[in-house]
Amino acid sequence: MTERVPALQVSDLTKSFPGVRALAGVSFAAYPGEVHTLLGENGAGKSTLLKTVFGVQRPDSGEIRVDGELVDFARPSDAMAAGIAMVHQELSLVPQLSAIQNLVLGRERSRGGVIDWREARSRARTALARLRFDAPDDVPVARLSVAQQQLVELARAISTDARTIIMDEPTASLTNAESARLFEVIDDLRASGKAVIYVSHRLKEVLELSDRVTALRDGRLVGTRLRADLGSEDDLVQLMVGRNLDAIGVPPGKTEPGEELLRVERVSVPGVVEDVSLTLRRGEIVGMAGMVGAGRTELARAVIGADRRSSGEVYVSGRRVRIKRPGDAIAAGIALLTEDRKHQGLALDMTTASNVTLIDPPGRAGLLNRRRQRTVATASLRPLNTKMQVDKPVRTLSGGNQQKVVLARWLRTDSDIFIFDEPTRGIDVGAKGEIHGIMRGLAEAGKAVLMISSDLPEVLAMSDRVLVMRRGRIVAELDRAEATEEVVVRHAAAE
Repeated sequence: MTERVPALQVSDLTKSFPGVRALAGVSFAAYPGEVHTLLGENGAGKSTLLKTVFGVQRPDSGEIRVDGELVDFARPSDAMAAGIAMVHQELSLVPQLSAIQNLVLGRERSRGGVIDWREARSRARTALARLRFDAPDDVPVARLSVAQQQLVELARAISTDARTIIMDEPTASLTNAESARLFEVIDDLRASGKAVIYVSHRLKEVLELSDRVTALRDGRLVGTRLRADLGSEDDLVQLMVGRNLDAIGVPPGKTEPGEELLRVERVSVPGVVEDVSLTLRRGEIVGMAGMVGAGRTELARAVIGADRRSSGEVYVSGRRVRIKRPGDAIAAGIALLTEDRKHQGLALDMTTASNVTLIDPPGRAGLLNRRRQRTVATASLRPLNTKMQVDKPVRTLSGGNQQKVVLARWLRTDSDIFIFDEPTRGIDVGAKGEIHGIMRGLAEAGKAVLMISSDLPEVLAMSDRVLVMRRGRIVAELDRAEATEEVVVRHAAAE
């Protein structure tokens, strides 16, 4: 019997950064017609491995082979020329270009030296239609939601002739319905003989999609298992983090909600939010569910003054507050952890210490005290169970650790109201449990938490009440007992 040749194979790959060994002799193989999932906690080395395979960075040692041939990628274009496409966890679209322009960028076809835009639109819209993309495709993608941009990124990858497609957390911002459509596309790719390398922290979908699973821990290979040898989510957790799922569960609420802390009355943002009212009470977590484009993020941004609202009022502890910009919201005790930490939550080229203390007032004579920054950042990050060098640029951190930096910044404030927008997007199962525990701890300390999430099981597990948005309106308010997956989806998707 002829031995199968891997579509992509890495052997004994190593990569180090100053003070960090990111990969230590990692080997794995992805075969045509299979989905091979990479598992590991944030910082385990998954993103470094994928960036090395895709030519974003060079390995210190080891081999990469494509269809059995040794390759040496100096840049992503080399990997793409060799038949590899990648969907990045942190979006890599050009914000000023439209969805159509982003899809064909670098692959434009021309006639007589002029780009054939009719052909480009047809090709791009065919790829977008596979994912049922229903947002404008001719406006700058910066005007689209993160989830809509994620669909554009996915469409760009599957529209190529690549034989190996890497997907790094592709469903992190997608709803269940959108994820299900993506899974259909992945099944089509597998059936057509493509190799799919998949990264996800959602264990249910790992079991649903995978043919093989490889786990990394602290930059080292833990092992590779066939899906048939993995029976449950607990098996995946044991493989990935070395502890069982019971240790990572969501703590139940222990307190009854108190007095009203936040009231939003009849807030509208033209075209995206229409006449929305809601309340948050002391000691409760309110979950907000809805499909992509429902207006959840836009509502949060309008409440904190990041986007201008055309009407509506905001009340904190019964007192009307004038919020024209985010600084006004911070002064009123409202904190927003944005869904897009890369572009809206962090200054990527600044250090971790600078990011944690970003909203602190300057020192005497307007000067920054770097020593104090380092001390404060180290102390603020310690309760979040993370180890990082606070003097390094925050862009060098894993997605999970970047999220903890944003979280540490807001936990230092005197805020009573916390709005978490996709708080566990791209976060591993261990860190997810820690962030859930922090959210519940805030509620038990008498704070109010609004959690916006596309992960419906997360919403149902964490929330004392659930609000459902559809087409810019809140269409249902459900208590914990009546909020089931079926009921929420019915409200969110109804015509």
